[in-house]
Amino acid sequence: MRVLVVTAVAAERDAVAAAAGPCDETALPGGYALRRAAATPVAGAASPVALDVLAAGVGPAAAAAGTATALTAAALATAPYDLVVSAGIGGGFAASGAALGSVVVADAIVAADLGAETADGFLPVTDLGFGTVAHRPDPALVTAVAAAAGAASGTVVTVSTVTGSAARAAELAERHPGVLAEAMEGFGVAEAAAAHGVPVLEVRTVSNAVGPRDRAAWRIGPALTALTGAFRTLPGALTAATAPAPAPAPDPHHP
Repeated sequence: MRVLVVTAVAAERDAVAAAAGPCDETALPGGYALRRAAATPVAGAASPVALDVLAAGVGPAAAAAGTATALTAAALATAPYDLVVSAGIGGGFAASGAALGSVVVADAIVAADLGAETADGFLPVTDLGFGTVAHRPDPALVTAVAAAAGAASGTVVTVSTVTGSAARAAELAERHPGVLAEAMEGFGVAEAAAAHGVPVLEVRTVSNAVGPRDRAAWRIGPALTALTGAFRTLPGALTAATAPAPAPAPDPHHP
């Protein structure tokens, strides 16, 4: 299984790559540098899991552009990816239980600010009659990856402007009940993956609480360490989730 992991910045890329082991660097069109790890054999799996990790830049547009470039290059090389994962650190909604240092796996990847402001409040772009605002990863894959990483699963919103006030945090929580985390790239990665017909996941570790910006309270180092830990569990989880179901036992009463 070939997996493309897309992060925003180099520190996140390096945290994921640390879980995969030694990496080679491959140049992609557009000046992107792809870190390619050796395939990881998984006990009981027919084929190993190979991770490629790309730091595509900050924000949904950069994430979509970098992801699309990597997916196109792989397709042209007749070595397409089987899965794309948006990964990195992000803000957690404490009221939903996303504590600092915890791991979140998205069961919905939602564009929180793609739409229009009106006198009656925010309207998502879908209410305007076009586009999409949500991608929903395969539930079995979400369950397997979350269980392996000791993660919570729930909505992760993609924003173009990081939340910096209690009022904005409350607004997002009201519009997206149970939302666990916010980040800036997941929806862009998911849009590119959908255009190529490749399944997508989003995995985040919580470095700060969503709300008023308090840099003294951020825990970026522990969140990056948690990201490495989460990706150490990924190959086994993917193998478990994609393994064929065992054949039913024969019924001795019906030969």
